[in-house]
Amino acid sequence: MNTQIMEEANTRSLQGTITFGEVVKNLLAEGVESYHADLVRREKTYYMPDGQTHLEKLNYQGPATARDFSQEAVIAALRTIQKGEINYVEFLNRILKAGCTQYTVFLQGKKAIYFGRKGEFYVENFPNR
Repeated sequence: MNTQIMEEANTRSLQGTITFGEVVKNLLAEGVESYHADLVRREKTYYMPDGQTHLEKLNYQGPATARDFSQEAVIAALRTIQKGEINYVEFLNRILKAGCTQYTVFLQGKKAIYFGRKGEFYVENFPNR
């Protein structure tokens, strides 16, 4: 497992120097199956098919998670970042304000699931490109 690819994906996402599409491509090439972003603990865990995992701290200071989950606000943040109008840090700010506590990206399943405090969730399928 080349953890440098995961570290680079994490760091460059926060710096705004890599797109989500590039992150997905690089992680898939390394064999990463999925990753989980815990926004409360500010960390990401990367999962390999053989059960190996790798943890990266999410060096990001942002707002606390809102109490109520707003699916509409999560969708709005997704559409805005997909258009390239905001960077990843602003995306995180917006989904935290929308009550998102965590999300999991299923690379091979081509979807991400965003969760709120009470088990609410929103499933976003990857855009066709």
